[in-house]
Amino acid sequence: MKILIIEDELEIAASIKSYFKPNGIHCETSGSYKDALDKINSYDYDCVLLDLMLPDGDGFDILKELKKRNKTEGVIIISAKETLDTRIEGFNLGADDYLTKPFHLSELLVRIQALIRRKNFKGNNCVIFNEIVIDILSKTVTVNNTKLDITKKEIDLLLFLIGNENKVLSKGAIAEHLSGDMADMLDNHDFVYAHIKNLKKKLNHAKSGDYIKTIYGLGYKWDNE
Repeated sequence: MKILIIEDELEIAASIKSYFKPNGIHCETSGSYKDALDKINSYDYDCVLLDLMLPDGDGFDILKELKKRNKTEGVIIISAKETLDTRIEGFNLGADDYLTKPFHLSELLVRIQALIRRKNFKGNNCVIFNEIVIDILSKTVTVNNTKLDITKKEIDLLLFLIGNENKVLSKGAIAEHLSGDMADMLDNHDFVYAHIKNLKKKLNHAKSGDYIKTIYGLGYKWDNE
């Protein structure tokens, strides 16, 4: 899972990032309106945490920009503003949730997980694809009732592929999903091939279907045909 934290209070952003890391969530941060727009226009995220009061702009304008560009990121507003009018405006502009500061990080994590389940997997804690069962909360994968020895990155990759069933995903898109904007700093995306190879090997060993297809020159696709 990859999220963008738009928050000008660096201590809050750092604490969120530190709390989420052990939970397999890759966090990127923006401390200004301009930088947030640059990231939103350049990358895709599973969720955006949005502070409304930024030093060089209004968080509501970021919501408007997301809507204008037909972006599909889930948005949770995190703000010290707690008036009813502010909440209503946020929801009317497309926010999915609203959490008033100060908040507990454990509650924020649960809200993000619930939002991702609603958006990507119809609210389910378990994603089932034929013989494959992925428990999102416990981060485990079973195939034909056999538990796989699988890494968090491989689970993230598996969910990304299943969530984009029958869509061709480029190496760049997969690299960005797994590594965020760090992908731009890498010389190549060979690590994507390595993760795909390892995931296919583990699925095949458990006698799973051959769902991961290589589309030469383009990327990879999760194909049930």
